[in-house]
Amino acid sequence: MIDKKTLEHVSKLAKIGLNEQEMDEFLPQIRSILNLFDEINRADTEAIEPTFHVFGLKNVFREDKVKPSLDREDVLKNVPKKEKDYVKSPRIL
Repeated sequence: MIDKKTLEHVSKLAKIGLNEQEMDEFLPQIRSILNLFDEINRADTEAIEPTFHVFGLKNVFREDKVKPSLDREDVLKNVPKKEKDYVKSPRIL
């Protein structure tokens, strides 16, 4: 259970300035929220299969197949700048 001292500590870590009135207002609300999490934790989930994706999608990628690549000379015909058998590009770094 969370107490006022813990709430003050957490609010400082989150850099949220809470005054006494706000602490008195938020403390019961936070306790109520934490009680709901306790209820969820008590639920029996042994027979439930874990859900990794809500839509049940499988891997949608196609299978990799080896295909012949483009001919080097054909590629270099369409390059604006080349040097020997390589594409020449501007320096980045």
